[in-house]
Amino acid sequence: MSAFEAQENSRATYAPLSPVPQEKRAFAMRDAFALWFSLGIGLLVLQAGALLVPGLSLGMALAAIVAGSLLGVLLLAAAGVVGADTGLSSMANLRPALGVRGASIAAILNAVQLAGWGAFEIVAMRDAADALAQQNFGVSNAIVWTVLFGALATGLAVMGPLSFVKKFLRDWGLLLLLAGAAWLTWRLMANYDLKALFAKAGSGEMTVAGGVDLVISMPLSWLPLIADYTRFGKTPGAMFRGSFFGYLIANIWFFSLGAAYALASGGEGLLLSALAATGGGIALLLILIDETDNAFADIFSAAMSTSTLIGGGVTRLSIVYGVLCTAIAIAVPLASYETFLLMIGSVFAPLFGILLTDHFIVRRRQIDASAIAAAGGRYWFNGGWHVRGLLAWALGIAAYQLVAIYMPAWGATLPAFALAGIFYAALMAPGREWKTV
Repeated sequence: MSAFEAQENSRATYAPLSPVPQEKRAFAMRDAFALWFSLGIGLLVLQAGALLVPGLSLGMALAAIVAGSLLGVLLLAAAGVVGADTGLSSMANLRPALGVRGASIAAILNAVQLAGWGAFEIVAMRDAADALAQQNFGVSNAIVWTVLFGALATGLAVMGPLSFVKKFLRDWGLLLLLAGAAWLTWRLMANYDLKALFAKAGSGEMTVAGGVDLVISMPLSWLPLIADYTRFGKTPGAMFRGSFFGYLIANIWFFSLGAAYALASGGEGLLLSALAATGGGIALLLILIDETDNAFADIFSAAMSTSTLIGGGVTRLSIVYGVLCTAIAIAVPLASYETFLLMIGSVFAPLFGILLTDHFIVRRRQIDASAIAAAGGRYWFNGGWHVRGLLAWALGIAAYQLVAIYMPAWGATLPAFALAGIFYAALMAPGREWKTV
């Protein structure tokens, strides 16, 4: 057996279709808090916050940030409980709702969108590093930065979540993040007149409901990933509390910083320059170091999703996705970011409305993990397809599109999430036979 094969076998707990054994579930609340606080901090969150202004005034933007964060993170943490309950990966947990084969649709879509997210993260890191290098040394080399950050994120994915959180993030890594975030906050207050920023009127190009929808899209973008990490949790309650408070604090903090800095600098396109020019270069460097964990999560979970489809070791697939994300980052510029965020909600928001309804209401948190990978078993339904689950998903996507077209000011994410769950609950009403369809 080669050293690589031995390493792969030692990571059998990563197998996405098998529950993590209880003795291997090493994450406590502190670990979940550290991981999700870290994942909630990032350059893309700053950029997303910048999209809220000047369409909204700073006060209205902050209201949308708090409301959207509370709603979105509550749903995210609930999805994390599913992973802690079952010990299964995110895509495996969809099989009782969609069928063994039906869940492959979600796995394919998830792998595609995670490759895009991973590339976006690498691009964001590259652009920030290049801005810092130009500001301080007068040099620029985007390709080198892209390859460097792509390699670093891939290395973390190969290391895996247990090693990353326990050996780096939980202790001194979290302190570095707090220091960087605190420095950016202090420089904002020291360099700009916050009273004047709050006095600026919004242009009215965005409604508060639209702003809430944009904010919600950030925590909901992690819905297809969270169980890949909470499956290592010692208890569901610890995973809920850790992920909820970790991500909530980070999301509100960095969305707010992005909105304030963008408003102060005159536009989202000047955000990075404003951060560097106001003495935030050191803090930005710390955030850059942390940003690699966002790309790591995208790469690792893309590998997990693909493994449910074709088998194969997660480590090898992580390397493949790391190379793919880096190549996309080299070829594709960071553009249409807001559209990309909102498109994700049209597919995954209703899907996870169905998942939470299925897990907490229909099955009452009881899943037969031994049947997850089985053909002809409990979750095989009709040839591997759970027609009712797939129908509810399609209706949820349609609801999202209709609201987005005819009532865009209201935001489509939460209505689609709720309606898909309601559709599914109605189709799975007590007394109806649901083993076959």
